[in-house]
Amino acid sequence: MVDNRIENTDTASGVHPLKFSLWLIIISIIMMFAAFTSAYIVRREEGNWLEFELPTILLINTAIIILSSVSMQWAYNSAKKDNLKSVKIGLIATFLLGVAFLFGQWNGWAQLVQDNIYFGGSSSNPSGSFLYVLTGVHGFHLITGLVFVLLTLIGSLKYKVHSKNLLRIQLCTIYWHFLGGLWLYLYIFLRINH
Repeated sequence: MVDNRIENTDTASGVHPLKFSLWLIIISIIMMFAAFTSAYIVRREEGNWLEFELPTILLINTAIIILSSVSMQWAYNSAKKDNLKSVKIGLIATFLLGVAFLFGQWNGWAQLVQDNIYFGGSSSNPSGSFLYVLTGVHGFHLITGLVFVLLTLIGSLKYKVHSKNLLRIQLCTIYWHFLGGLWLYLYIFLRINH
């Protein structure tokens, strides 16, 4: 939870320490997924790569995460205008869409298992394992994003998110848009390289 004493504190460079920290986290996540997708390409070229259809739910999840980004931006814009009711509605919608995304990922994994595509074991193949890792690690980060959205929602219910106190929702919005952009990258990457 963002402490009110540091809510509006900037460094000499003009960047808030929490915003700087968030950008460092985002850069480290980008580097991790760059390593994963590079390893995916290298391993695919080595052969013994099972070709299979991606679960249809991944496309549906792409639409869900885009909608959640729209609702998150709406919440942020509403906070800038002190429309506190819309802030709460936007954050609740973002949270519910995020949960729907995770539910979709779970169903995608269930479809993979139904199609005999496993993460590990004697029946597994690197192509399936990579798909589980890419979607699973993104899902983990989405859970952290949902915690962030929930904490921001709680702050909005206590009237701590408004035009004079935007840091909390601004950080949440940046991270949520990043997660959406990361998913779009992963989905396009998988469609092209799978």
